[in-house]
Amino acid sequence: MALNVFLRNRRAQLLLLNSLTFGLEVCLAAGITYVPPLLLEVGVEEKFMTMVLGIGPVLGLVFVPLIGSASDHWHSSYGRRRPFIWVLCLGVLLSLFIIPHASSLASLFALNARPLEIAFLILGIGLLDFCGQVCFTPLEALLSDLFQEPDNCRQAFSLYAFMISLGGCIGYLLPAIDWGASFLAPYLGGQETCLFSLLAVIFLGCVLATLFVTEEAAVQVDALDGPVLKDALPKPSPSACCSCQLSRSLLQARHVMQALRNLCTLVPRLHSLYCRIPKVIRRLFVAELCSWMALMTFMLFYTDFVGEGLYLGVPRAKPGTDARRRYDEGVRMGSLGLFLQCVTSIFFSTIMDRMVKQFGTRAVYLASVVFFPAAAFVMCLSHSVIVITISAALTGFTFSALQILPYTLASLYHHEKQVGICSGAARMVWVCSGSTQRSSSFTSYPQAVSSLKIPMTLRRELSISCPKHPLLTTSIRKC
Repeated sequence: MALNVFLRNRRAQLLLLNSLTFGLEVCLAAGITYVPPLLLEVGVEEKFMTMVLGIGPVLGLVFVPLIGSASDHWHSSYGRRRPFIWVLCLGVLLSLFIIPHASSLASLFALNARPLEIAFLILGIGLLDFCGQVCFTPLEALLSDLFQEPDNCRQAFSLYAFMISLGGCIGYLLPAIDWGASFLAPYLGGQETCLFSLLAVIFLGCVLATLFVTEEAAVQVDALDGPVLKDALPKPSPSACCSCQLSRSLLQARHVMQALRNLCTLVPRLHSLYCRIPKVIRRLFVAELCSWMALMTFMLFYTDFVGEGLYLGVPRAKPGTDARRRYDEGVRMGSLGLFLQCVTSIFFSTIMDRMVKQFGTRAVYLASVVFFPAAAFVMCLSHSVIVITISAALTGFTFSALQILPYTLASLYHHEKQVGICSGAARMVWVCSGSTQRSSSFTSYPQAVSSLKIPMTLRRELSISCPKHPLLTTSIRKC
């Protein structure tokens, strides 16, 4: 009874749900670190390796709108989001089994196992990347459904961001450990088998935690109906139940067709939306796109760069040889560098507010964008493992800034436009321009703001704290 009460607590629900966020990020971070070396070991050339790594994102671009639309209109005893989350998690678990056992699976079906091994490995990698990335969509939607109040929503997504960072740290740290020499090796196998078995155990525990999450659909139905209304409703007959199920199935099929129709019109909508974007936001979008392209390329190929470029290892060498041993040591050192990058990102995320207040959002963002090519240039020229590891760790500053500041810049752009309209209508000076003069027509800020005929939705958007004029923020909130 006490356990049941604890599990229904809001904080416990938040921890249980975000544990899946942690598990997903652990698997994806470890996969980013270890997948490129595995592809090179089986003979996939580097020019084809990028195509393999792009299968998951391309499929996600196609199916994310479909899954999001379908989950919005889904009705089941398990709610709207969790069936999609569990199906995608099943795909992640299947990929964690396929990737380390690709060779064994290929030998069961063909004598010439190498081409089939490559096919199984590509299937597992695409499945891991696709299911892992797409699963965040219904997970974020479920967080928004369960924590709809502004304060609760901010707390939920703060813990969500922390769990992503923590999962990244653990995911980058696990491949840096020599599991082949650990006490688990006799039971689980070599480095790859042992690592992916641990990932499967961690992820399965995180998935099982979602079974105890209070379903949002059931809670909303209970709140709307109430005990008196439930008793007043008559029990439906069997024929009525059959007709309800038939109509529900037809409704779901209709929603699926609507989702497919929306997918067909997705590209023209994106093009028209891009044409209507202001030039400032368009430049910010291009900068964000190019920055993430550079950063993701660095993270995907860094471990192979350390293994081949610094340690002079050969990924296709036979296991047990010096060349293969040097390559494995380089991959583990590269994983350590990515782990330190994630730790640095967490550190800069905690002090980002202070840096923005001290230097400004635009200056910090530009510094982070310039800092990354400088660190990459140092890594290209240096042959020291310590210098390159430190440079890789410092790229966490860019990683942290790209996750926070572009959205802050976009929010500031819209905020300044809306506050400018509001201030002009009230004959007040621009709010954040540094001036504190009041209009002579009003004796106080609340009177000035209350006199405006501002829609309720705009008032909510204007309810943003301004460090120079907190009194105006309070006035807008009071409207």
